[in-house]
Amino acid sequence: MHLDLNFTWFVLVGILFTGYAMLDGFDLGIGALHLFTNKDEERRIMLNSIGPVWDGNEVWLVTGGGALFAAFPNVYATAFSGFYLALFLLLASLIFRAVAIEFRSKRPGVWWRRMWDVSFAAGSVASSLLIGVALGNIAWGVPVDANGEFAGTFAGLLKPYPLLVGVTTVALFMMHGAIYGVMKTEGELHDKLRVWTTRCIIFFVICAVTLTMATLLFVPHLAPRVRENPWLFSVVLANMLSIANVPREFQHGRDRRAFLSSCGAIVTLMILFALNTFPNLIYSLPNPENSLTIYNAASSPKTLRIMLVIACIGLPAVLAYTVSIYWIFRGKVKLDRMSY
Repeated sequence: MHLDLNFTWFVLVGILFTGYAMLDGFDLGIGALHLFTNKDEERRIMLNSIGPVWDGNEVWLVTGGGALFAAFPNVYATAFSGFYLALFLLLASLIFRAVAIEFRSKRPGVWWRRMWDVSFAAGSVASSLLIGVALGNIAWGVPVDANGEFAGTFAGLLKPYPLLVGVTTVALFMMHGAIYGVMKTEGELHDKLRVWTTRCIIFFVICAVTLTMATLLFVPHLAPRVRENPWLFSVVLANMLSIANVPREFQHGRDRRAFLSSCGAIVTLMILFALNTFPNLIYSLPNPENSLTIYNAASSPKTLRIMLVIACIGLPAVLAYTVSIYWIFRGKVKLDRMSY
């Protein structure tokens, strides 16, 4: 049986980026909610809820970027040249929030902690927004010339649809992070987070409905595959049920199930994105014939084969590390002298 290496790597890259969205998504959500409370102890608890896992979560982004570079170098080159400023801002945001986590509690001064609190929150919101805008542009399409090079401008990336995807991503991560915070806290902060979670769910549902309507009306090239393959509607249904189950489980106090439903919503959204863009990795607009696909932008079969062997060794290690960290640091957050 012949193995389609190009398709296999399309799936693997998708798994890595989905893992990042699902895991680092609640990190970014916690950051977006960080300034909602002004109590130092509560902010420390929120930081320490993600403290043991945030850097491990970002391994999925690094691994996904590396896999994209190895398997589809032309896509990596076009994306990083075309989205250079946006990706630079994304990296700067991720760096500032990481530094804020580490530096925030190094000194007791109010101005010092406030500065890093703002950096942490701003970096988290900016990262979420930029990730969504990037996905929105890939879905909408970007100008690519016959040589596979980006032919647009940074301002051209800031269209209403990609910005709507960016705002929806922020809303999704805020909901995801709020539910995670409820699971990791207790007492007064726990009660506050329950209120924030309800509001975040409403915010996300409004954004998701608006984005769905905008996609159907203004991005017609994303819908044909589902129309031509009715069985794919099962993924749409799974996504709808996952989103609907979040408030249902949360209102019944089943926070862990609500979090798993939120994870399910992220996974099914990423699957829908992949199904509707396949085989394109960068859709060219207004010249679809210049699109970069999993076939015309891939590495050689030998490279893909060697990288697949490496992935079969490395991916289980990343999974084992992720599972062990979450198991070790399970339970509610307790502050001690070693805490952030």
